[in-house]
Amino acid sequence: MTVRDITKECEDKMAKAIAHMQEELKGFRTGRASPALVENLKVDYYGSPTPLRQLASISAPQADMLVIKPYDAGAIPAIEKAIKTSELSLAPITEGKMIRLNLPPLSEERRRQLVSQAKQVGEQAKVSIRNIRRDTLKHLEKQEKDKVITEDDLEHGKKQVEDLTKRYTEKIDNLVAQKSREIMEG
Repeated sequence: MTVRDITKECEDKMAKAIAHMQEELKGFRTGRASPALVENLKVDYYGSPTPLRQLASISAPQADMLVIKPYDAGAIPAIEKAIKTSELSLAPITEGKMIRLNLPPLSEERRRQLVSQAKQVGEQAKVSIRNIRRDTLKHLEKQEKDKVITEDDLEHGKKQVEDLTKRYTEKIDNLVAQKSREIMEG
């Protein structure tokens, strides 16, 4: 493998770590109702954990309400149970073939908790980025040791990996700061 291939693979893995973090942050509640709040909620649907977005359409007709319309009315009890047992602290209201979720305004204390959780998600993403960096540097050093690449290639590769690490770490910081602002402003 060339240095270019190795650094490209490193960048791809880092991009996936960022994408994963963004998916996790979508589930954080800000002041407005968002389908992302519940779409990844796992529902025990006929014995298999299924994301809610695969079982129902989710909409936010008002800033403080979500409406869930299951494709199969038989899934309503399972969806209700998943919402009640989640960490969202919401009470589902069933109306015929749909479920309504009224989102109360967030207290200052709850907003601070959510910001703290968002920062933890960011830290986990940074750990992933650092692990990817470590593994990539080991790979580069092994390639140099096995005489596949030169010492200059190794140094060049190390610099590229450090630049990638810095860039993706800054991206994580920016995303967490943006989400924190959204949560606090409500």
